[in-house]
Amino acid sequence: MTDRTSSTDRAFSIDREPWDAADGAALRAAQRAELDARYGNDDHEPGTAPTADDVPVFLVARDEQGRAVACGGLRPLEPGRAEIKRMYVEPGSRGSGVATVVLRAIEDEARALGVRRLLLETGTLQPEALRFYLREGYERIDNFGPYAGEELSICCARDL
Repeated sequence: MTDRTSSTDRAFSIDREPWDAADGAALRAAQRAELDARYGNDDHEPGTAPTADDVPVFLVARDEQGRAVACGGLRPLEPGRAEIKRMYVEPGSRGSGVATVVLRAIEDEARALGVRRLLLETGTLQPEALRFYLREGYERIDNFGPYAGEELSICCARDL
């Protein structure tokens, strides 16, 4: 993919990478550790954990020094619908605009796959994530799929 520039004029490169590539795996492990600490356990994700088999698009953002700082993936659900998975920005890069850059790249990939509606799940102990998604045009919806009835889940969606 081409370089994209954030709202703070800091450049980030965004590339599709295999799910199992080292940088993406490290970012997902950091996300997992952060969420485990927030929720006080490692059992806070309803449904089936994403894998290389069901997340055909996984993006990694790198800063100007080439360091992997953010990621996000796309899990197809049914024709025309997909779920954003493993969206994460390492703490030192939060506030840099890279989350918006990754989100827009995921949306572009979704459009290219014929996705018309993007869905996502975040948690009740992630208020900054919810604020981000609402600011970026996503709306709260009833919890869907494996998140239905889950007290710790908050779901959002956006039509592309």
